[in-house]
Amino acid sequence: MTIREIAGECGVSVATVSNVINGRANVGVETRKKVLEAVRQKGYRPDYAARGLRKRKTNIIGIIAEDVAQFTTPAILEGAVAYCEQKKYRTMIQNLRLYARWGESWYDNESAYNAVVSAVMQEMLSIRVDGLLFIAGHARNIGYFSDAMPIPTVMAYAYTRSTHTPAVVIDDERAACEMTRYLIDMGHRRIGVLGGRENNIHTRSRLRGYQKALFEENILYNPGWVRYGDWERESGYRMAGSLLKEGITAVFSMNDRMAGGVYAYFKEQGIRVGEDIAVAGFDNHELAQYCSPGLTTMELPLGEIGTEAAAILIERLEAEEENLINTVLERYIACRLVERESVKRIFM
Repeated sequence: MTIREIAGECGVSVATVSNVINGRANVGVETRKKVLEAVRQKGYRPDYAARGLRKRKTNIIGIIAEDVAQFTTPAILEGAVAYCEQKKYRTMIQNLRLYARWGESWYDNESAYNAVVSAVMQEMLSIRVDGLLFIAGHARNIGYFSDAMPIPTVMAYAYTRSTHTPAVVIDDERAACEMTRYLIDMGHRRIGVLGGRENNIHTRSRLRGYQKALFEENILYNPGWVRYGDWERESGYRMAGSLLKEGITAVFSMNDRMAGGVYAYFKEQGIRVGEDIAVAGFDNHELAQYCSPGLTTMELPLGEIGTEAAAILIERLEAEEENLINTVLERYIACRLVERESVKRIFM
């Protein structure tokens, strides 16, 4: 069934059928219903590849996610897809399922990682996608993407070593600085920090933000008030006791899962979060609002990251070649402080 046959079936022009299929608004409601019903009944499917050969463009964006089960990925994906739909681009999504298949064992296996990504890239190129949006599972430098990428590419939630691949990431340093200032404003000057893995980009950036806030408030940075976990609840539980021995009045956990472990430890010790000690987290994970008391935390702008990454990619696709060299390569998106009951104002 061709588009011309659909037009004949409905008694409308080929242009009208094309407008309906492509989601354009300049078609009457009844006509749109008639065309869509004919499309459904006749099983018509547009041949995007053939259309792309005629136009040298398919209006398809390829999206590769390292793992859609990562809690950060769905919101990024939704933001990207929604923006692409708004701009009349279709999306082709591939899920690498790296965490589901290999846990964290793939982190240091660059050759295996590149082989997996390369296979999916070839499939995307065979479909003739116009551009590629890559959604990482966690922030790091990804070496696969080079200056020789065959199509415009944008990274979401991680960095690349390419000088031609923009990256859209959260502003970790600014967010951690804001959270630390908030704790200071609430009267806390002895603020312990529970970081993720010590060499992690999130950990390093958030620690810089913490240090910056202390410096601006003339509070001496004490490395003895910093502990490192592994982003999981158990490590928060393990580290809470040693931080408590330092005489801190507040714990800034660099993610909400570890903060959950801190809560559990303090509860066992008869220490009341929000009364005897303050706890703040990061991520605004779903569990944060169900903690008792509710966990004060930083909300990740995940939807905005997806939207911005898609916007940059489409802007690149539609821009003249000579304008691309001025594109900002790293775009930082601000987090939002979510204040709940886990931080009480104190007077020193």
